[in-house]
Amino acid sequence: MAQPPPPSASPALAQPHPFSQAPVTFFDSTPMGRVLNRFSSDVACVDDSLPFILNILLANSVGLLGLLAVLGSGLPWLLLLLPPLSLIYYRVQRRYRASSRELRRLGSLTLSPLYTHLADTLAGLPVLRATGATDRFEEENQRLLELNQRCQFASSATMQWLDIRLQLMGAAVVSAIAGIALVQHQQGLADPGLVGLSLSYALSLTGLLSGLVSSFTQTETMLVSVERLEEYTCDVPQEPQGQPMQLGTGWLTQGSVEFQDVVLVYRPGLPNALDGVTFRVQPGEKLGIVGRTGSGKSSLLLVLFRLLEPSSGRVLLDGVDTSQLELAELRSQLAIIPQEPFLFSGTVRENLDPRGLYEDLALWQAVEQCHLREVITSMGGLDGELGEGGRSLSLGQRQLLCLARALLTDAKVLCIDEATASVDQKTDQLLQQTICKRFANKTVLTIAHRLNTILNSDRVLVLQAGRVVELDSPAALRNQPHSVFQHLLQSSQQGACSSP
Repeated sequence: MAQPPPPSASPALAQPHPFSQAPVTFFDSTPMGRVLNRFSSDVACVDDSLPFILNILLANSVGLLGLLAVLGSGLPWLLLLLPPLSLIYYRVQRRYRASSRELRRLGSLTLSPLYTHLADTLAGLPVLRATGATDRFEEENQRLLELNQRCQFASSATMQWLDIRLQLMGAAVVSAIAGIALVQHQQGLADPGLVGLSLSYALSLTGLLSGLVSSFTQTETMLVSVERLEEYTCDVPQEPQGQPMQLGTGWLTQGSVEFQDVVLVYRPGLPNALDGVTFRVQPGEKLGIVGRTGSGKSSLLLVLFRLLEPSSGRVLLDGVDTSQLELAELRSQLAIIPQEPFLFSGTVRENLDPRGLYEDLALWQAVEQCHLREVITSMGGLDGELGEGGRSLSLGQRQLLCLARALLTDAKVLCIDEATASVDQKTDQLLQQTICKRFANKTVLTIAHRLNTILNSDRVLVLQAGRVVELDSPAALRNQPHSVFQHLLQSSQQGACSSP
């Protein structure tokens, strides 16, 4: 799951945990560019630009009050101009605010697709170059950039529109003040010294009025960023946390897993990803989970970890309903090796033990059991930097490091989500050997892409369209000529023979 950046000085982000506790469906349906836009441009606006403009607004307000006090004492008749003058300024800034506020919102909205497209382009740049699609993506980038620049240009144009009218109004105000001063001087109603002082102060009235209106409208415009950040602080859906239960540490002692008539729907209107799934895994049993793409294999793990809540049914761990557990309590008792290895930007130590719970000796033991000691030593030991996404390691080495992280948890249940689908045969063998040795007495759920990796499992669960169609030992299923597992195995062997 994507994590937000560290909290800034912004009050809106003083507690970023609501965003980090959003469900997986939120990140699946929200473009990453939109998230980056909120935590980059909007945060910069709230932390930097908005306080600066508020300071200018306060200075202009205090300066204008002092200026009006001097002008009122020197030219009392000038106070008669304040009501109509205030009304004119109010109408001008009101008309400008309506446009500038929406243009600011449009600018933020058009910036999110640009960030998303840029991130996608950088992630898939080798593929784009290999397929010759760089021109098409460059044209799309220019189109999105032009949309954003249109909003920026329109915003600058409205600012110029306001500035011209404020300058004209300011010139008219100075002329009126000069006329009033001349009339009062001819009629002997004012002290010449005060009149001169008022005229000298009146020359700065235009700038103060223009600055006040501009800073006020810019403040309101930048409050759009506060509104957008507040949406991510208060309106983001939260994962159901469950109820705290007094189970004590190490409550998962056996490692039995049971699904009872579980139904899962990703979104209303879509077919069931899991449709009445029921099975039980005995403590210490090795269960292989197979099926074609879209059969519901990965959905089982999503429900087990409560990344998605089932529409109906229950999942039991050692007889305890997982829906009644706190998420932290549940997930701390499970280990997973994902299909795509996930590593943080940081040191080997931070990736193996993010919470700092284990000694160096335990870390080195886990590394050595995964056959990575030489690699980690060559990188500088546990304090060696992995780089962004673990780019210092090969894909197979990243997967082995994820296995080492799972070994440290000492969980009773290990979930393997097609961890060997994209690694070489040697790495696959290393993974299987380590899992068989270290998790001999643990419950292992393996989602298999290469069916030969689960032939040594105690039982095989075959899914089809979200339903359990077969559940038996690999030998028994292979002896059934018309079984779905036998058909999948034959297809896999034919694909392996036909591949170069």
